[in-house]
Amino acid sequence: MADSMMSKAATMEIPINSNGDSRNLAEDDSLEQDLQQVMVSGPNLNETSIVSGGYGGTTEGIIPTSSIKGSNMHHGSSNSSMTAEEATRGVAVEKFDIVKKWGLNTYKCTKQMISERFGRGSRTVDLELEAQIEVLRETKRKYESVLHLARALTNHFYSMVQTQHALGDTFADLSQKSPELRDEFGYNAETQKLLCKNGETLLGAINFFVSSINTLVNKTMEDTLMTIKMYENARLEFDAYRADLEELNMGPRDAVTMARIEAAQQQYQIHKDKYERLRSDVSIKLKFLEENKVKVMHKQLLLFHNAISAYFAGNQQQLEQTLKQFNIKLKPPGADKPSWLEEQ
Repeated sequence: MADSMMSKAATMEIPINSNGDSRNLAEDDSLEQDLQQVMVSGPNLNETSIVSGGYGGTTEGIIPTSSIKGSNMHHGSSNSSMTAEEATRGVAVEKFDIVKKWGLNTYKCTKQMISERFGRGSRTVDLELEAQIEVLRETKRKYESVLHLARALTNHFYSMVQTQHALGDTFADLSQKSPELRDEFGYNAETQKLLCKNGETLLGAINFFVSSINTLVNKTMEDTLMTIKMYENARLEFDAYRADLEELNMGPRDAVTMARIEAAQQQYQIHKDKYERLRSDVSIKLKFLEENKVKVMHKQLLLFHNAISAYFAGNQQQLEQTLKQFNIKLKPPGADKPSWLEEQ
């Protein structure tokens, strides 16, 4: 039944000029009452009678089932069956109520969304908060670009270090096998090995930079954006029920309408409290996110600058001092390649 109702709701045409038609609500209430009446009503075993008559006899007797003396086991089985049937009916009614509330809420929110897009419905706007949210989304896009480029730099630089390592080994081998060029191959081999060592040190600094930016973008910022998404959904629901209450207040004030206004007022207050609570959560998270972002980026940008400058200046001592300053430990030999988890 729930599937057929959802299919009907998906194909019905949604008007935009009103929020919550009282006639539709009346049809929903009557449908629920009819369903509950059908499900509750049913044959009562104590009132069922059995028609009995002898073969070829001229008379028939009507024997009430209540007068039949059955075993206690048969009576217990009947009660158990009735209890299971009542439980099944209760679950069905509960599921119907859930689907009905979900469908009504979806209908109102969809109607409000369409009204806003066509400029016919009003929406609640917090200009200061909306500006902060837009700044966060733009900042996240830019930081994602930095993260992508930093990962590309790591991959390319890792390939260069590996090439230098292989070139140094080749020079060292040729130094042993070419006596006439032993010195030339020898000091080139030492140079490549030194560059390779410094390159591995720089890779440790860059990997630390990438890991920190990844945490900031894909965990800290993403968590705040999830709260923002919940806030935006709550805002849409709040405006939908607000518009529904405003429309009911503009209608007649008979007994039925007053009852609907009271119910709409309760729903309006519930969604208003939810909206204001999430708006407060978003404001707090945006504040702490900004403080955390400044703290993290100040440290990471200083690390990146000092490490790159020391490497290309050929200052091995300053490069190693930079890693000690930021408590970065290099991986042991043979584990210098980024793992598959770090590359994600």
